[in-house]
Amino acid sequence: MSAPADPTQRVAIGIAFGNSYSSIAYTTGDGKAEVIANEDGDRYIPSLLSYVDGEELHGGQAKGQLVRNPQNTAAYFRDFLGQEFSAIDPSPCHQSAHPVQHESGVAFSIRDTEDETPSTVTVDEATTRHLKRLRASASDYLGKDVNAAVMTVPTNFSDAQKEALRAAAKNANIEVLQFINEPTAAVLAYDARPGAQQADKIVVVADLGGTRSDISVLASRGGIYTMLATVHDYEVSGSKLDQVLMDHFAKEFIKKHKSAGDPREDARSLAKLRLECEAVKKALSIGTTANFSVESLIGGIDYTATINRTRYDLLGNKLFSAFTRLVTQAVEKADLDPLDISEIILAGGNSHTPKVASAVRSAFPDSTTVLAPSTSPTAINPSELPVRGAAIQASLIQEFELEDIEQSTHPMVTVTPHLTTAIGVLCISGDESSGVFHAIIDAETPLPVRRTATISTPQKGGDVLIKLTEGSRHIKVTKPEPKPKSDAKDDDDSDEDDSEDEAEELREKTWKVGKTLSEAAIRDVKKGGKVEVQINVGVDLSINAIFREVGAKGGVRGLVQGQKAQQNGGS
Repeated sequence: MSAPADPTQRVAIGIAFGNSYSSIAYTTGDGKAEVIANEDGDRYIPSLLSYVDGEELHGGQAKGQLVRNPQNTAAYFRDFLGQEFSAIDPSPCHQSAHPVQHESGVAFSIRDTEDETPSTVTVDEATTRHLKRLRASASDYLGKDVNAAVMTVPTNFSDAQKEALRAAAKNANIEVLQFINEPTAAVLAYDARPGAQQADKIVVVADLGGTRSDISVLASRGGIYTMLATVHDYEVSGSKLDQVLMDHFAKEFIKKHKSAGDPREDARSLAKLRLECEAVKKALSIGTTANFSVESLIGGIDYTATINRTRYDLLGNKLFSAFTRLVTQAVEKADLDPLDISEIILAGGNSHTPKVASAVRSAFPDSTTVLAPSTSPTAINPSELPVRGAAIQASLIQEFELEDIEQSTHPMVTVTPHLTTAIGVLCISGDESSGVFHAIIDAETPLPVRRTATISTPQKGGDVLIKLTEGSRHIKVTKPEPKPKSDAKDDDDSDEDDSEDEAEELREKTWKVGKTLSEAAIRDVKKGGKVEVQINVGVDLSINAIFREVGAKGGVRGLVQGQKAQQNGGS
């Protein structure tokens, strides 16, 4: 059965297809996104397929086969879609079926039937099978035949990968209405909450994923999201945190049972160690201690141990610090300062770890809100953010014609001209040489745009000069007065004093006024009066501005001829 041509017959959901885990969600009648649990009760479904005597196991059931049946278990295949075999990194698949070359693409050689001869299952086919199971779980839950979806993809997913995913979904009888970037979906999940206030802001979405970290910096202007910078790192990931715990428990085991050997050097023992350490990591996200227990870890020896969160935080400290550096690196890549960041959204299952949030929190000022379970009581489950955003988007577009959706998401529409600097006004009275800059349209705002603001004029009134100018954010650093140093102090103490002084630096955002675009004089403004400013900026950067005193008749209009705007958009 294929997806219906009639949009009114669509039943659309959101699908977040991750390299490690996948999620499915729908939007209720009152507009709330709800994550769907599969038949095993899992809302966070492992992206795995395993085959035992021809029977297909999926999700959590397949994960259990990584110990008993790894050669017939396909895992971590999302990123292989649409790629040539020579371009992939197969290292995440060391404890599962190894990828092999099929024509120029990627496949797995697994026994997916009762036949003794292995079959060649391409990553496209594995993806189709995985999506079929997700679709079936959603259909069973909703009691309707799900046939369409909005799917999330990483920001660095190529067009070839998207097309391969679209084809695999089509073979699973899922019509892909739209691909939405994972960080955009995460921001949408927050902005679409009941009672959420829309505001212009700069947001960082930091995803500490299972196989890599993805950091994105977005500008939200009038409900339109623009990608400013992205950073990806495969060396900082949840699997690396698992490895830290594996090394810890393996060393503790060797101390007690030297003759048994190293469990990391036996494939079956290593798989047991990895699965239990992932469970320990999850337990430490919600509790202060966790038990490690594996039956017959190696040489028939059962092993049990405990670990507390403080010890885990110390073991993973290098990775937590590295993740924080990636976040600050992304901010620098966007030519921004930490003070410019309004919110940091922590996404991905590993963001449940309190130390992840506290490490990021320490690198940003108090004015930046960090949205994670351990730092905000209103935080959404980080594991569910992308799929919730996808479900919300699906509910908004599911009744549109596919051609209309394709046109509205075409790069000609989504990659729009943006302002590179803010535009605002200075209000100057007769005897003043300068005024205070009032930003009206912020940088990174998509064009065309119209904004209206009411500005207080100098208190005494009279003739007021309005200057329409460009403005750029500037970080003002105020250093404290150096403390008097005692001769008795040694060099080490002096170094400590220096570092304390640096820590006490006061950093604040100010505006640096740039080029004047136009000027207008408003005569005889009442004492304590206000001026209404309306600015219209076209796609060619032409500016039509209107200035009028609030409550007075008439006004002054100015027109500035535009130049070519910067293309700085993203979907």
